[in-house]
Amino acid sequence: MKIMITGGAGFIGSHLCDELIKENHEIVVLARNTNKKHNIAHIMDKIRIEQLDTTNFQSLERSIEKNTPDIIFHLAGETSHKKSFENPLYDIETNSKSTLCILEKIKNLNLKCKFILGSTFIVIGKPLKLPVDEETPCNPTTIYGANRLSSENYCKIYHNVYGLDTLIFRITNSFGPREQYLTPTKNAINFLIYKAFKGEDVTIYNHGKFFRDVIYISDVISGLKTVMYKGKPGELYWIASGKQTWFYEIGGWLEEITNTKVRYVDAPTYTEKVDVGNFVVNNSKLMSLGWKPEIQVKDGIKNTIDYLKSI
Repeated sequence: MKIMITGGAGFIGSHLCDELIKENHEIVVLARNTNKKHNIAHIMDKIRIEQLDTTNFQSLERSIEKNTPDIIFHLAGETSHKKSFENPLYDIETNSKSTLCILEKIKNLNLKCKFILGSTFIVIGKPLKLPVDEETPCNPTTIYGANRLSSENYCKIYHNVYGLDTLIFRITNSFGPREQYLTPTKNAINFLIYKAFKGEDVTIYNHGKFFRDVIYISDVISGLKTVMYKGKPGELYWIASGKQTWFYEIGGWLEEITNTKVRYVDAPTYTEKVDVGNFVVNNSKLMSLGWKPEIQVKDGIKNTIDYLKSI
């Protein structure tokens, strides 16, 4: 099959490319810039790359019309809560309108194309009860979360009204090799791992007394493939470990693996209004399709440190 991946040079996209190439799919990567091409340097001869910003809607539409893909994974977008508040109109363009643009193009071309949208646990906001599942009400606390949720709604509407083959997956706190690790607003867990690897001070807020549903990248990718091959059109699936991982546990593993020292401090007050708090998912819907997570968080931390040693 011909598979188009927006954001295909990023963290999740590059790992997805690796797996789909093994199955001899034809891969078209849409990448906004070249600063992540190192993630796919080892497969450049096996994929086709188009440098394209998904907020350039005319170019995006032309690419879809030219390539007529069988499947589109829409993974591109801004993932920083902070930036979504600093530039909310751009966040709408990249995290909401780009989805609408792709759906409209699929509809207008009458393409037989499966559209798979990447979303996030941030759309839930602060859950009223745990674990969350696909039926949990959403009340996002950030502009980023609100725009991701609108993209989900577009997928549901275009499936229900026009019969498009749309699927949505939500990911919890994912981590692993190739993910951004220089700023905590992009990926807090990778940031902590990198600081520990470099022997720098590691600080964990709220004294580590909060938990999240943490999942390693290889389990994310196996979940994506399950959604692609077995997911039901119009449906939403959580890709999550289904387990609580306390941040004081992460701190302890970092100290054990790297001999760094972790400081536990109070959370800054500015996070109170947007932080989702404790979070864990009931992942039984995806597991009913035959998927299950395999990698323990501690082992994933070790794998990520081994990767950092190799680059």
